[in-house]
Amino acid sequence: MNRRRVFAITRRHAYVLMRSPHRWFDVFIWPVVDVLLWGSLGVFVANQSPDADRAGVTYLLAGILLFHVLYQSQIAASTGFLEETWSRNLLNLLATPLTELEYAAGVALFGLAKLTVAMAVVTLAAFAFFAFSIAEVGWALIPIGLLLLACGWAISLFVVGLVLRFGQSAEVLAWGILFVVMPLSGVFYPVDALPPVLQPIARVLPTTHIFAAARTVLDGEPLPWDQLAIALVGTVALAGLGLLYVTTMLRTFRQRGYVTRFS
Repeated sequence: MNRRRVFAITRRHAYVLMRSPHRWFDVFIWPVVDVLLWGSLGVFVANQSPDADRAGVTYLLAGILLFHVLYQSQIAASTGFLEETWSRNLLNLLATPLTELEYAAGVALFGLAKLTVAMAVVTLAAFAFFAFSIAEVGWALIPIGLLLLACGWAISLFVVGLVLRFGQSAEVLAWGILFVVMPLSGVFYPVDALPPVLQPIARVLPTTHIFAAARTVLDGEPLPWDQLAIALVGTVALAGLGLLYVTTMLRTFRQRGYVTRFS
């Protein structure tokens, strides 16, 4: 792997973000809107009952903060590839010595930087508006955050594969796919709250066990390593399937000359 080519991809996407203020929406505006929406909902529900505690507000705020780790990692990787299709740059990349791994590493590095900024914004908003600190999760935030980060990257592989196979018409999944995963993962509530027919599907998702572990820690209990172990196995399986799918779609993309869709 050539580090110069990796950093060149990272700089390429950083320049696009810096010179396009409308692209800052996902980094600065959307996180604040989410905090205001879910935090205000939690406060409203808690205020309806004089005996209600702050647990509901905590679940909502912690859930949306952790969900943004998943969202930002997935959206950065997915839109990083989509940027090449929007700018008709995909053919140029294929004609260079750049490898698929180097490109993925460059986009992932840019995604980490974007994630850091977005998480700083959402954390400050939660503290400023609702006096909530994600530090309440404690050191358990490290394995939980890393697993969510890996899940976001794994999901983005499927989005990239679909775009390679079906063209730009599939790009809506870059934004929509996580809002299918969100309710099934129990971001704000346990899986038992879902309709019975959906509960088996929810338990298969690694994200479900990650958010369940976060709620357990918020309740003051020890970190449930069994939940994290299940989530780790699920994340590895999801990443393996994503790699298999995107490499298969890339092979089909080259063999059938689908690059003409983006040139």
